[in-house]
Amino acid sequence: MKEVPISYELIMTLARTNDIPSPGASSIREIVHLVNKIEEETGVKFIRMEMGVPGLPANQIGIDAEIAALKRGVASVYPDISGIEPLKNETSRFIKLFLDIDIKPQGCIPTVGSMMAAMVSFLVANRNDRTKEGSLFIDPGFPVQKQQVKMLGHDCCSFDIYNYRGKKLRAKLESYLKTKKISSLLFSNPNNPSWICLTEDELAIIGELSKKYDVIVIEDLAYFGMDFRKDYSKPGKPPFQPTVARYTDEYIMLISSSKIFSYAGQRIGMMAISDHLFDRSYPDLLRYYSTDKFGHSAIFGALYGLSAGVSHSVQFGLAALLKAVNDGTYKYRDDLLEYGEKAREMKKMFVSNGFRIVYDRDLDEPLADGFYFTIAYPGMSGSNLIEQLLCYGISAISLLTTGSDRPDGLRACVSQVPREQFSDLALRLKKFSEDHPV
Repeated sequence: MKEVPISYELIMTLARTNDIPSPGASSIREIVHLVNKIEEETGVKFIRMEMGVPGLPANQIGIDAEIAALKRGVASVYPDISGIEPLKNETSRFIKLFLDIDIKPQGCIPTVGSMMAAMVSFLVANRNDRTKEGSLFIDPGFPVQKQQVKMLGHDCCSFDIYNYRGKKLRAKLESYLKTKKISSLLFSNPNNPSWICLTEDELAIIGELSKKYDVIVIEDLAYFGMDFRKDYSKPGKPPFQPTVARYTDEYIMLISSSKIFSYAGQRIGMMAISDHLFDRSYPDLLRYYSTDKFGHSAIFGALYGLSAGVSHSVQFGLAALLKAVNDGTYKYRDDLLEYGEKAREMKKMFVSNGFRIVYDRDLDEPLADGFYFTIAYPGMSGSNLIEQLLCYGISAISLLTTGSDRPDGLRACVSQVPREQFSDLALRLKKFSEDHPV
């Protein structure tokens, strides 16, 4: 433990020289950059919990399919802007088998990760009615999605759902939607960063109110099937992944390959537009696009304006992965259970050293163990806690950047912490608690 604590003055000097005025209020990528610089300067290997990077190797099924596609010569050919047929078909099949929802292949569109899918969604959903102003975010959530809305010049608002669970959600949500200024509503399930999981009753409330006020729901399923309290991984058999699609026709699903297939580096996700929304006409879209049809505007307007398509070879890789999962020959959940097991052990380490779990309940049951968890320390703000933990070679991000109402909380990601670092984490947390007695 001779290498920690690291000098606070050194950390703040490195922050200033890298144009990071306040580590405690920094974005995920800024914290990543700062920690890289601290590691370079000090030689201390950090316990890195700031970024949601997969900690498992990508499955060979996708890699082999990509290699085969490259050998067939696809690198020199532009892919169809709406996606290759095998991928569209397997995505439609995946949605049916694991959510029990029917979406035609035409509405299943590959994007350069779910971040691009969100951007495309905002570019169309928030421009379909000139009387509306922007997006409502059910927080806490992924900070970059709000940044995207602001980049586009759209208005946005948000609320932390934790104190409005269950029946309380209806009145809170309707207080925003009844203004009739909301074009789109976005939430993640399981939630990044709190890891709460919305119930069928809550999803029904979201669906019913979005229909009442004609709001498009964007459902971010980046952590598909990763509520490990239930097994959603059996193709065509209940239980199915919960989804708002059971309660409204106006929705877009964002399905990521980054976490469930550890395919983050290949940058591919799927935007799945409901059949009804895909074919719906919005006259106000003609202000920006060549047609008033939502689906056509999303593909040949917004998506085409951002990219000439997703990498050709990676589409074959994801198609192969989805086919293996759909056929039942690849049990993706078996690999992902490691995240839940690591979360359980890491939370115990933090709690035994004086920390508390910020978002600790899912209505009337304990929170699931998964990709993220949230922490706080008595007497410290989230900003101060980040700066202090950096001195002990531990990194995370502030919950304030996620739209949380918890100013004392941090988000911790388990994926980049190998079990080989668990003993080091335990020692550093013990030292931290000794140096910061409650």
